[in-house]
Amino acid sequence: MFTGRTLAAACAWLCAAALTDTASAQAAASLPSAPKAEVIHWWTSGGESAAVKQVAQAYRNAGGIWIDTAIAGGDQSRAVTINRIVGGNPPTAAQFNTSKQFLDVIEAGMLNNVDAVARAQNWDRMLPPPIIDVIKVDGHYYAVPLNIHMQTWFWYSKSAFRKAGITKEPASMLEFFAALDKLKAAGIIPLAHGGQSWQETVLFSAILANMGGKELYLKAMRDRDQATLLSPEFRKVLTAFKRLKSYVDAGSPGRNWNDATALVISGKAGFQVMGDWAKGEFTNARQVAGQHYGCMAGFTSSAPYLIQGDVFVFPRTDDNGAIKAQQLLANVVSQPALQVGFSKLKGSIPVRTDVDAAELDLCAQKGIEIMKDRARQAGVTEVYLTPDQNGAMQDVLTAYWNTNMPVERAQKSIANALKY
Repeated sequence: MFTGRTLAAACAWLCAAALTDTASAQAAASLPSAPKAEVIHWWTSGGESAAVKQVAQAYRNAGGIWIDTAIAGGDQSRAVTINRIVGGNPPTAAQFNTSKQFLDVIEAGMLNNVDAVARAQNWDRMLPPPIIDVIKVDGHYYAVPLNIHMQTWFWYSKSAFRKAGITKEPASMLEFFAALDKLKAAGIIPLAHGGQSWQETVLFSAILANMGGKELYLKAMRDRDQATLLSPEFRKVLTAFKRLKSYVDAGSPGRNWNDATALVISGKAGFQVMGDWAKGEFTNARQVAGQHYGCMAGFTSSAPYLIQGDVFVFPRTDDNGAIKAQQLLANVVSQPALQVGFSKLKGSIPVRTDVDAAELDLCAQKGIEIMKDRARQAGVTEVYLTPDQNGAMQDVLTAYWNTNMPVERAQKSIANALKY
């Protein structure tokens, strides 16, 4: 039986309509023997849309027909995907994050594994452990990873820094708050924030990782250790997180993440804490890392690098044509050149370690260098928590962020949410 927030959300999307690529559909009619893949994804922002076109073109170049079903919003897209799988009308492939988002579907036996690709490319040795831990279940690989995203980058506007008189990147929480104060005094929005629950979780994760370090982060999120969750150290993290609310603007509630990024791009805001998919928006705006904007993976060289990424999963089917299309897409997605081309536009880094990364930008180069140090690698909250657990914590964080909830109550509520 299906459980969890993703499957519950699916029920709310029973009538969701897929947006299809008319040109690809017409091509499918004229080339019935070519592998035809309908792919559901949520890459709809400017940078994301440019990136997914790289995948689509690579698939066409390999002889396939790509049918694009883009659905704005990750929760909505996943809900439609699962609803269609359960309803017996699955897409050929679907985008998910590198997390436990699709665990229920695996356990229900509704995905084809991709063991053949994994063996051919030696994923057991090549992929980072936090990624293996969620795409390999009971000895089988069920998703093809396309990239690695780091969720908690600090992006900043060079022009805003100059206007506020900030001469160096903050190297601690105290210095971060000092920089935010300077931006505020200069009439600049200190912190661009989207005011959506998942974005509050990203912001909280950044503060937890940078204040508490890897040990506290893993004890809290991976181990769900009650003593840690109820500790004074964890309470200090929550207090610092809530303090950041005083640095966001009144237009924050409900704002999309890419609209928050646009504030940094324009110099209207100083900082944004967001995953490296935000870099795709800078690239799309023709801004250059190190020249127009800066990027910090953390305050220190030992800050945890919280990773996830994008994967494709392949719903189980007995149709030989669909299986052929799935195998072709799995092979295309795992090629080094495609991963580099995609990441250049998406803001991520390739999941493969044997790629030529010379074409990637300054921030991507930083990420690739950090990934060489496995001691800094850790998963995002969704890597360790089930959708229900992550959602329950997210609800508390959002309520704490948006109300006068005392920190003691927020702390106890998070501990209770992660108890089981």
